[in-house]
Amino acid sequence: MQLQKGSFRSLVMGGAAAMTLVMVAGSALLSLPAANAAPQAKAGAKRVASDPVVLIETSKGSIKVEVFKKDAPATSENFLDLVNKGFYNGLSFHRVVPGFVIQGGDPLGNGTGNYVDPKTGATRYLRLETNPTLLHDKGALAMARANDPNSASCQFYITLDAQPALDGKYAVFGKVLEGQNVVDSIRMGDKMTKVSVVSEGK
Repeated sequence: MQLQKGSFRSLVMGGAAAMTLVMVAGSALLSLPAANAAPQAKAGAKRVASDPVVLIETSKGSIKVEVFKKDAPATSENFLDLVNKGFYNGLSFHRVVPGFVIQGGDPLGNGTGNYVDPKTGATRYLRLETNPTLLHDKGALAMARANDPNSASCQFYITLDAQPALDGKYAVFGKVLEGQNVVDSIRMGDKMTKVSVVSEGK
């Protein structure tokens, strides 16, 4: 199924009967408060020096992201742990929807993969962590998930434009500091050659 321009799109990961990005046409999801009624977004604010910074080196160039460790601690810790393990190195951006998001971090490369702890064999899942000050502005970094709100694992996305309809439904945990032009140039199949923490924060 192809995403239709103008439709509401939900970032989900799925199995054989679902897709990584699934179109959702339910009108109830579109009945959201006006944007000017929302609190100021951390995603649009200046960088907090105490937050870690991660460098995502890709085949198209480098993307530097701030990770909101203080405002989204559990989600941030999961991402930083996977970065430090080298988990993302060599993985691809398997989904690109113009004007919406780029999505990557799937070890299977098809939108269905999760992080499996090699020591225990257990799949790591995260409880949905939202914060009313962390919104889906352009360049927001957030976790993809399946229909279950608590099914995020390792896949993440970066928004290509503001996506207020996703606010409160998906865990925003960072933003692009540098390289939004690289984000905009990413195409399906482009790889993350190396992902590393360049500033630990405080």
